[in-house]
Amino acid sequence: MAPWRIVFFGTPAFACPSLERLLAGPDVVVALVCQPDRPRGRGLAVVAPETKQLAVARDVPVLQPDRMRDPAFQDELRRLAPDLVVVAAYGRILPRAVLDVPPHGSINVHASLLPRHRGAAPIQAAILAGDRTTGVTIMMMSEEMDAGDILLQRSTPIAPDDTAGRLGERLALLGAEALAEAIEGLKHGTVRPAPQPADGVTFAPRIDRAQTRLDWAMPAEQLERAVRAFAPAPSAFTTLGSRVLKVHRAVAEQDVEPTRPPGTVLESGPGGIWVSTGAGRLRLVELQLEGRRRLSVADFLAGHPVPPGTCLGAG
Repeated sequence: MAPWRIVFFGTPAFACPSLERLLAGPDVVVALVCQPDRPRGRGLAVVAPETKQLAVARDVPVLQPDRMRDPAFQDELRRLAPDLVVVAAYGRILPRAVLDVPPHGSINVHASLLPRHRGAAPIQAAILAGDRTTGVTIMMMSEEMDAGDILLQRSTPIAPDDTAGRLGERLALLGAEALAEAIEGLKHGTVRPAPQPADGVTFAPRIDRAQTRLDWAMPAEQLERAVRAFAPAPSAFTTLGSRVLKVHRAVAEQDVEPTRPPGTVLESGPGGIWVSTGAGRLRLVELQLEGRRRLSVADFLAGHPVPPGTCLGAG
């Protein structure tokens, strides 16, 4: 069977293992489509997406359209004559005019077991929900977000200490393996699309800053999940006085019912800062005050004492 020509749509690091796997396989990646370079970091230097860095290093042509509906981009896509379009965390919805270009369709690597957690933030949503298992879905793409027919799925457990970063790295590798298997199955007719179940649909919209602020009235268990879901970025946060305090790691202690209002510091020392919550208490173990470095709680307290009775989140 002749190699397929593939155009790969993907932007962040999550997409790199899938692109790597395609580049190492029998098919030909004729172009990468990714988001434009954007300012990032504290210095706001313009940085190329991770997939672009990989593609440039491997001499793969790169397209970075501002709009999917740009006629010039769509003309270029048709000129590339892909047999298949593969999408992994591209960051935009593909219109019908793009989806219909390849004769074998457009497929997506999605980081959840669909129909659960459709949307832009499935990894964070799975941790926030307390799911014990998640996975990846390879699906045929349609104009409705993440609602296309399923080709195959692979699952993985969510560990009690998994952060979105760690889980995302694992899912990216799992997705790359599943993608290769799905393409091979499509070629030989051993993988066939199946409609998503009508039951069990949930949505995982893009994370906004308001969601990452810790609400101390919530149970400690939910707050711990929020810290893990937003790590390493954008990071869960509270306030200490008038300053933003990022919480990078925390541990829920549910067997202790505090008597102080939520957000009140109960104890502080080298082992942690214990904070009252709506149910149980949360032990903060890794922190970062705005404009400063990320520190263990012991190092943080050496320069920023937080005595019992301090109220977090009041600023």
